Amino acid sequence: MKEKLYKAETRGEANHGWLQSRFSFSFAEYYEPSRIHFGLLRVLNDDTIAAGTGFGAHPHENMEIVTVVLKGEVLHRDNTGTVAGIKAGEVQIMSAGTGIVHSEHASKEGELQLLQIWVFPKERNVKPRYDQKKFDEKDKIGKFSTLVSPEKSDDSLWINQDAWFSIGKFDVDTNTRYAIKKPGNGVFVFIIEGGASVGTNMLGKRDALGVWDTTDFEINIGAGSEILLIDVPMN
Repeated sequence: MKEKLYKAETRGEANHGWLQSRFSFSFAEYYEPSRIHFGLLRVLNDDTIAAGTGFGAHPHENMEIVTVVLKGEVLHRDNTGTVAGIKAGEVQIMSAGTGIVHSEHASKEGELQLLQIWVFPKERNVKPRYDQKKFDEKDKIGKFSTLVSPEKSDDSLWINQDAWFSIGKFDVDTNTRYAIKKPGNGVFVFIIEGGASVGTNMLGKRDALGVWDTTDFEINIGAGSEILLIDVPMN
């Protein structure tokens, strides 16, 4: 098994007043040659956005974009005619495909915290697509629940890639084994809250660990933890 540790304090950082971002991979003004991507996972931005502010209309193409809302509500509008609000506990996905222009703003009601994640697509130049889903909190307690998968299902959001996103919340100390979904995939373990260990790696809040060249691995999870697993092709 191969591993790469990403400590929270080593991430890139930008503070624009209304926006505070931490970058797991090179993004915008942050460039680190050793951190361009993990397999086909290209971006994981940890953003805090002040109430009533946000990103004006901007374009994307040929990228699968997943937004996990941790706190507050993001107001989305795009040139396909979609207008939506995505609240904490909900997940949004866009296939940018041949090109999409969208804006994202925090509700005026309060601060917004979200994870925005980009994955290279399996098929390029597809028709742009938007979807979102609310996930029941009880389904995440004590286990990993699938948010995103390449399998079209009512239980998760569909992604144009052989990738799976899973999230779990753990009230008590838990020992579990995660089986990688597809041969050749790796997993980016991201600690949203709390802590866990994988092998000799001790992970705290916002730490991450890339794991690959294995079929499965054990995670020892501390009480009060919330963890996101991103299972993606490595090439």
